[in-house]
Amino acid sequence: MTDQISARLALPLLAAGQAGKEVTHNEALTRLDMLVQPAVAGIGGNTPPAAPQPGQCWIVGPAPTDAWAGHRDALAGWTGGGWRFVVPVDGFAAWNSMSGQPIVYRDGRWHDGDVVAGRIVIGGVAVVGSRSAAIADPDGGTVVDTGARKTLTGILNALRQHGLIAG
Repeated sequence: MTDQISARLALPLLAAGQAGKEVTHNEALTRLDMLVQPAVAGIGGNTPPAAPQPGQCWIVGPAPTDAWAGHRDALAGWTGGGWRFVVPVDGFAAWNSMSGQPIVYRDGRWHDGDVVAGRIVIGGVAVVGSRSAAIADPDGGTVVDTGARKTLTGILNALRQHGLIAG
């Protein structure tokens, strides 16, 4: 296999005049099969599974052992030829089959289930956008309804606690 690899996915490249081009080409296809819309069967484990099936992938944990040693945070895929590893880069995404949520590599670590967006649009309508200014607690007025104020304050505090509105 050649030492030349693609810049983003580290796919092996064919060299001019290379003998056995099918080996390099097949390795690139194997890695693409693992990388295009990957789904992981486990996240953060340090020991390879005992009976992996070809095509299954895992995200390696922080202290890998055995065949995974030296591949911290990598995407590990089992193939007919053994383990293949891909070092993640920012923006690398996979599907977490266990939780049914996306997992994305960002800022040097995997973020399981986090969705980062500027807004959420459903049916062409923005339903969540940037955070609005703080909403003041109810105050003043000529008629005071203690129960209503308590309820409104509770709702506002819950929204603030979850970061949905400014405090």
